[in-house]
Amino acid sequence: MITPAYARTMAAYNAEMNRRIYAPAGVLTDEQRGADRGLFWRSIHGTLAHILWADLRWMASLAGWPPPPGIPQDSAGFIADFAELRERRVEADAGMVAWAGGIGEDWLAGEHVWFNRITQTEMRRSNAFLVVHVFTHQVHHRGQVHAALTGFGVQTADTDLWAAVEQEA
Repeated sequence: MITPAYARTMAAYNAEMNRRIYAPAGVLTDEQRGADRGLFWRSIHGTLAHILWADLRWMASLAGWPPPPGIPQDSAGFIADFAELRERRVEADAGMVAWAGGIGEDWLAGEHVWFNRITQTEMRRSNAFLVVHVFTHQVHHRGQVHAALTGFGVQTADTDLWAAVEQEA
């Protein structure tokens, strides 16, 4: 399905895109970042907090990181302070890049089993499938943040993969 190079590329891309989204978000006021912009997680801040919460939750499950507190439904309020949220995002991105660097073909071919607290069922998916999910989840919600930033008239950097990271040889 995917290769270790894919995981490394997507980890690098997501780290770079988070830098490219947090920088313009940082020029907004707390009130602007917290305003309901019609996003799934309502606000820019809430959506960024949800993305980080979900990444930490998946890294807890896939890589043994400490899990974030709370439940998915409350993830938009995970971290209220933008400076702290940004700092934690940088730390998580560095950890995810390191994690992706250690992924091998054998691990990708394996299966992950976990208990889904929302559906109250045991889930089974391939590790490769879940790696794709982790990174596309970020892309999906970060796109919403990008649109909201554009709505505030804030200039953002290019979001194309080919413009953000180098292709592995």
